Amino acid sequence: MTVVLIVEDDVAMRGLTELSLNEFGYETLIAGDVESALEILRSPARIDVLFTDIYLNEHVHGGCDVAIQGAKLRPDLRVLYTTGHVLVPGVRSKFVEGAGCIGKPYAIEQVHAALQELLLPVAA
Repeated sequence: MTVVLIVEDDVAMRGLTELSLNEFGYETLIAGDVESALEILRSPARIDVLFTDIYLNEHVHGGCDVAIQGAKLRPDLRVLYTTGHVLVPGVRSKFVEGAGCIGKPYAIEQVHAALQELLLPVAA
């Protein structure tokens, strides 16, 4: 089973995403802010994909910061970003290599398809 760490500061969006991904067969871990996400990433818990909002409450590019730290802690971590904002110039330069991005609002089928694409084996 694929484990997805969802980092989302909007409680309703976080809950709906968790419920929906669970229905698609994913196991989920949840964080509502940068610090909680980093604590989970530092733990021994299995995490296959980080699904993070780019703009988190107190951190303008908090999701990018979480992904960068997560990639350092877990080199095989796949990352999927989401945002309901227009991506200002330069934000994509903060993305970890190979990451995906989907806009909000999203249909959970979009998230599932993006996760499936991220999880495809990397060609050697």
